Amino acid sequence: MKSLKFAFPLFKMRNWSGGLLIMALAIILVMSYSFMGTQTQTQHRTQTQKQKHKQSANDFFRNHPSNDSDMKGSQGVKEVKKTQKLFEKPHIINVQGLGDLYSLKNMLGEDSRPLLVWGHMRLLLSRSDALPETAQGVKEAAIAWKDLLSVIEEEKASKFSRRKNCPPFVSNLSKSLSSGRLIIEVPCGLVEDSSITLVGIPDGRYGSFQIELIGSQLSGESNPPIILHYNVSLPGDNMTEEPFIIQNSWTNELGWGKEERCPAHGSSNTLKVDELVLCNEQVLRRSVEENQNTSHPTPSSDMLANAPTPSSDMLANASRVGAHETSNFPFVDGNPFTTTIWVGLDGFHMTVNGRHETSLAYREKLEPWSVTGVKVAGGVDLFSAFAEGLPVSEDFDFIVDVEHLKAPLISRKRLVMLIGVFSTGNNFERRMALRRSWMQYPAVRSGDLAVRFFIGLHKNRQVNFELWKEAQAYGDIQIMPFVDYYSLISLKTIAICIFGVC
Repeated sequence: MKSLKFAFPLFKMRNWSGGLLIMALAIILVMSYSFMGTQTQTQHRTQTQKQKHKQSANDFFRNHPSNDSDMKGSQGVKEVKKTQKLFEKPHIINVQGLGDLYSLKNMLGEDSRPLLVWGHMRLLLSRSDALPETAQGVKEAAIAWKDLLSVIEEEKASKFSRRKNCPPFVSNLSKSLSSGRLIIEVPCGLVEDSSITLVGIPDGRYGSFQIELIGSQLSGESNPPIILHYNVSLPGDNMTEEPFIIQNSWTNELGWGKEERCPAHGSSNTLKVDELVLCNEQVLRRSVEENQNTSHPTPSSDMLANAPTPSSDMLANASRVGAHETSNFPFVDGNPFTTTIWVGLDGFHMTVNGRHETSLAYREKLEPWSVTGVKVAGGVDLFSAFAEGLPVSEDFDFIVDVEHLKAPLISRKRLVMLIGVFSTGNNFERRMALRRSWMQYPAVRSGDLAVRFFIGLHKNRQVNFELWKEAQAYGDIQIMPFVDYYSLISLKTIAICIFGVC
């Protein structure tokens, strides 16, 4: 009993202590919430006071301008805001050549299956807010389209089919190779991994020579564009003039572009094209090292007064230093060279005697597919010229499995997926690689999945004719009503969407 009596007050004390603890926690929570509320109110008051202060300052300077220029500036801002509000709606404009693209389309009749999207893009191409290069691409496409139609008509009227004119390589080994003219004709343009090799000997009497890749010339143009221009300046007779290579391009609309000079003294050589430097670092490094090794401290006036007259040996040493600076240059007067210009993914590259020398990124509207020939001028004696890796179209008369490679007809049932592939006119081999590989999957052959190539017109009539025959043979090509410039690739994306719903 005593133990029970003693435990009872302990139980009461525990209840009292628990209650006190709960009350203390509640008081702390109430005080903390009240403190946070007062803090947020004070912060809100300070912010409103700052806003009022800023507003009053703005009102002061607005009502009391410092000078007339501030008034003019404020009025200009108001005018800009008004012009931004007044947004001009896009409207239909007259694009040169667009009418020819659609009036001549009706001449094809049943052969117009590659032009299903063509008819739905007229309003898009004639909008005032179209891409900047749309007008130029349509204008050149109209000329190329007329040439293609004339070739098609000649093919239909002739009893014999036209001879295929897209060889895998071309060469010129004639002894009568002379500079100043076109030494190689490239029938169907260049593609990635195509290369042009020249063998010759520089002639220092002329001081320099030039190598040019010529582009397609449309009717009405005074001169064809120069896709790539090399100007090789040779070292002087006494090795005092520094040799260099200049890379550039030229068009009728813009003239000469920005020069890229190698070696590039004083400029950063960190930019790369296809993971290759713009200029060979060995030429620049060798020149810098020789300059550092031959540098001396600046002499004082006493030293200059007591200095002897330079002897012939000293002058000979100086000339040898200049010779060392130019010894690493790839082109030397009287020494034979083998230079190769090859096409990469992002630009042109030049190798001389097996060593990489220069790189130049592709410029707008000057893609390798538009190259039609190679021209050499200036002080160089050529022995041979050779172009290989050129695009080759298939000869449909000798393909056994043409029917097996044809695209299946799109049924009226709902497609599971539509795959649009961007391609260029002369990329024959890559399209055939797709047809023989994953385009043979059951999903594609059954018609549940459709694959179509979206290709713009080429500036070369032979390439366009080969593309047209390919489209008729396989039925998986949609031709676009504009020249296939990279700046107009967004129009192909829209064309895929149009094809998916038309």
